[in-house]
Amino acid sequence: MLPATKKLVALVAALVLTSMSFPGAFAQDSDTTLVRTSMADGLDLEKLRSAPKPARPKIGLCLGGGGARGAAHVGVLEVLEKEGIKYDYIDGTSIGAIVGGLYDAGVPLAVLQEDFLSGHMMHNFMTMSLPVRIVLEPIFFLPRVLGAKPYDGLYKGTNFRKYLQKTLPTHDKKIEELPIPFAAVSLNVLDGCPYMIRSGDLGYAMQASSAVPALRKPVEIGNGLFVDGGTICNLPVKQCREMGADIVIAVNVDEPFEAEPKSVFRKPGSVSDRMLNWSLWEIDRRQGKLADIEIHPNVEKIDLVSTSKADAKRAFEAGQEAARAALPQIREKLKSLGVVSANK
Repeated sequence: MLPATKKLVALVAALVLTSMSFPGAFAQDSDTTLVRTSMADGLDLEKLRSAPKPARPKIGLCLGGGGARGAAHVGVLEVLEKEGIKYDYIDGTSIGAIVGGLYDAGVPLAVLQEDFLSGHMMHNFMTMSLPVRIVLEPIFFLPRVLGAKPYDGLYKGTNFRKYLQKTLPTHDKKIEELPIPFAAVSLNVLDGCPYMIRSGDLGYAMQASSAVPALRKPVEIGNGLFVDGGTICNLPVKQCREMGADIVIAVNVDEPFEAEPKSVFRKPGSVSDRMLNWSLWEIDRRQGKLADIEIHPNVEKIDLVSTSKADAKRAFEAGQEAARAALPQIREKLKSLGVVSANK
């Protein structure tokens, strides 16, 4: 056999083996706490307006989903950390769960910033470029011909979880061990309901919350099968309040949804992108009304799966800018409730 042929056969064999789905490959222990929740509606807003504030209000940080735009979360956190704001609860969806979970676990913001700006975060999320993965799909389909029955999705997400776990100070970090109560929001495809993952392995929780349908395979946790929570609960403000927060600072990294000229929709994929942006905007609009302060960085034209370092830098700086602009409102809100930030 020629050397070139041997290399080709070896490559195909490696691809087949890595795409095989073995029992337990995605499963997480059943000791994980899953809290079933629901979408936000008008009744939630009425309850919020009529609810009395306690003498010592608890502050919640809510980080929304948005893929590569999540670099903006790091910029926001940097500004709020310098302001001395301390949180009693943190929750997030998708990239928001990733940034929030890593931050809660003690990963320095400088490390998170470097992960985004260097491109490591998104390159590990997309372990193989999407065009290449699609071209090689026939090869990855071979295990099904041989009798394997993997879950639907182009990527397993296992390598991404391992990458996140390596970033953690402790590899097998449990959510219940985090200094600030944390929840990763994910959708259970079996019953169609959003859940807050409140305990168990942090790496699995972050993997499940960011398992984009069709792009990544769902993650088994307990008796559920979980995918990206952004499909139904992209900005989990209501969930942050359900955890116990009286004041919620929410960071929304959606693109602005504004009128577009007809010419825009002659581009391939433009209509599907538009509908995705509309879906996220509509879901997050209702949740945003439940926040006391909503910080919305300008991440316009930054693609959800962008691996561009320039996009990451722009998102990070947009997060800083939006957080600085929100500081007067945050200070006034906290002052009115008798809460003093740490640096005051």
